[in-house]
Amino acid sequence: MARRVLTIADRIEISTGVKPGWEVRKIARHLGRDPGVISREIRRNRNADGTYRAVGADVKAERRRTRPQDAKVASCPVLRARVLADLRQSRTPRQIPGRLRLEAADASVERMPNSLLADGHVASHEAIYQFIYAMPRAELVKHGVFLQSKRTRRHTRPQPGSRTKKAPIVGMTPLSERDLSALERRVPGHWEGDLIIGKNGATCAITLVERMSRYVTILACPMGKDSASIADILIEHTRELPEMMRASLAWDQGSEITRHAALSLATALPVYFADSRSPWQRPSNENTNRLIREYLPKGEAIPAHQPYLRAISSELNERPRATLGYLTPRESFQRLLVGQPHVASTP
Repeated sequence: MARRVLTIADRIEISTGVKPGWEVRKIARHLGRDPGVISREIRRNRNADGTYRAVGADVKAERRRTRPQDAKVASCPVLRARVLADLRQSRTPRQIPGRLRLEAADASVERMPNSLLADGHVASHEAIYQFIYAMPRAELVKHGVFLQSKRTRRHTRPQPGSRTKKAPIVGMTPLSERDLSALERRVPGHWEGDLIIGKNGATCAITLVERMSRYVTILACPMGKDSASIADILIEHTRELPEMMRASLAWDQGSEITRHAALSLATALPVYFADSRSPWQRPSNENTNRLIREYLPKGEAIPAHQPYLRAISSELNERPRATLGYLTPRESFQRLLVGQPHVASTP
């Protein structure tokens, strides 16, 4: 039976079990997997501080699966000598594989002049190109290898329009498909989110605003704008919210939210995307970010100290708002949790 690779859903379950301190065997029984698989997964893909987070672990596992393999041409001395000999004779990386296959299949075919025996070895043109581009330029010159293109490094050909447009986020659901009750602020639990960026783009923090109460949350991002780290932080925060406060999340089309599917899978929180360059579609968040900039001005580094950021959000949540009948966002949020009107009635 084929080996079943751990999925993002499996890693979310592992993360859920690790946080309260479950033993490896208990997590393995819960998932129906061998304890060795779970133990190895946690050991290999945990963070440097020893914590295990689902999205970060999934990214590490994916990178490990796609790591470069041993180059076929470079690892075989016979094949390497033959390819270099043919390249010196101005035979192209596409001609050489065809000739190798012909000689391997038909013993009556003689070796070409100034070529070497391949002993039945074959290689694809891609393997030969990888071999060439991996060699230092000085070594290419030493072996007398010159490609027709005069290039010694690979250049990716840009896709049409890629210079003016960034790649879209996979699986985006437009904000226009969100329930109308969110737009009219009739149901709690609909959030707007964004990043505020620090000096030179090196630091950042997540800002979240609940649309009905204007309740603000600021989350530290010690790993910067890395999408896996952002997803893990949002998953950890969202799981601590009451279920009624997990209706939806609106975000812009920044690359930091590309792992939105993992967030939704782990928390059942649907993520909706505003149109490109349309900040007015997330008005509560944009207005709140301006208030946050009173504490974290542009051009300054944003601290990754969560208590400091929590103190800022606490101050903002204690400012009475006219739109809430001069309740504070904290009071309004607490009223929503117990089913009371979130706006004070005026006498």
